[in-house]
Amino acid sequence: MTTKGGRPDSSNPAFEGFLRQDGRKGIRNTVLVAYLVECAHHVAREIVYPFRRLGVHLIGFSGCYPNQYAFDMMTRLCSHPNVGGVLLVSLGCESFDRYGLARRVEESGRPVETLVIQEQGGTLSTIERGQEWLESTLAELQATTSRTSMSVDELVVGAICGGSDATSGITANPAIGRCFDLLVEHDASAIFEEAGELIGCEQIMADRAVTPELAGEILSTMEKTARYYATLGHGSFAVGNADGGLTTVEEKSMGAYAKSGSSTIHGLIKPGDVPPAGGLYLMDVVPDGEVRFGFPNINDTVEIAELIASGAHMTLFSTGRGSVVGSAISPVIKVCANPETFRRMEGDMDVDAGRILEGRATLDEVGHEIFAQVLDVAAGSPTKSERLGHQEFVLTYKTFEPIGPACLPL
Repeated sequence: MTTKGGRPDSSNPAFEGFLRQDGRKGIRNTVLVAYLVECAHHVAREIVYPFRRLGVHLIGFSGCYPNQYAFDMMTRLCSHPNVGGVLLVSLGCESFDRYGLARRVEESGRPVETLVIQEQGGTLSTIERGQEWLESTLAELQATTSRTSMSVDELVVGAICGGSDATSGITANPAIGRCFDLLVEHDASAIFEEAGELIGCEQIMADRAVTPELAGEILSTMEKTARYYATLGHGSFAVGNADGGLTTVEEKSMGAYAKSGSSTIHGLIKPGDVPPAGGLYLMDVVPDGEVRFGFPNINDTVEIAELIASGAHMTLFSTGRGSVVGSAISPVIKVCANPETFRRMEGDMDVDAGRILEGRATLDEVGHEIFAQVLDVAAGSPTKSERLGHQEFVLTYKTFEPIGPACLPL
């Protein structure tokens, strides 16, 4: 149901989505160009360039050596419900299983093409062939992609914070938490993460778990996280956080925790695990096993990609200092915690949560505003980062063990 102006009615949210052959529904109809090694990055970027404002996004994996996490992530991303078709660009001698990935995409019902630069004859011929494929595929998707009714309970929404300052934990993050509570009330799936920024919140998260077994899994995950960061000798606390007035890791953790709202935690997932039903989920982003690949997330964009791999149709991004990043595949809604930052960077921000600090709005009012933005974006309204053409994407090496049955008790 929509209002007369075409916007979703938040009392009975429904909108049109894109129906995929695998039965999932997306809120965008993006075509991906994915490079499978850094050596193919330039060619893939040149293929995308003329189409960058036409719903074509660039993603990729830079590593030359095989990594199961990277393959699984690329599989999830290339078959995401917001994706309508995929062009894979390979140099030809990297270890990435390009044809295995192509088979997975094809099995999901999406058009897919694989170009191997060494076989196509080099840079120019590969670019020409890739752009020809994009032209025909965009026209095909425009003509053949089915639109269908979609409701809020079919949405998966992620949340992260970046560029946090002393205002983040008292305005934007808890306002996102209010929005998460509304999403869960509507039986949507809501994912919060950043385990490295939740150290100190172990027991209060465990106390919210739907079963004692899930509580134990949360505590074990946080113990792993603490060990991992202790081995690295550095926590998730940046110079910009201190410059913005945050004083301790615990203070930052409490702010990050506020994004989760107050709902029961229904499950613990890892990147690429898709929530099986509506509810609130914690994502574990810290690799399993010994420390092998450095910091779990070298920047905020990695975390967004992991949320998308777990099905996030969009991501709520809280920032106090200010961030301009968006993302490929799924829109990013910027919730600005600091009123001064919002006034300075309004062109990049979607919601001014700093009004809470100045007494111009309440947490509940801003939470409902974020929820309304979620519905608008789901219905097709572009976010600020989408309007500006932001399509940041990073994928690194990691390793994970599969989750156990206690992690998804329902």
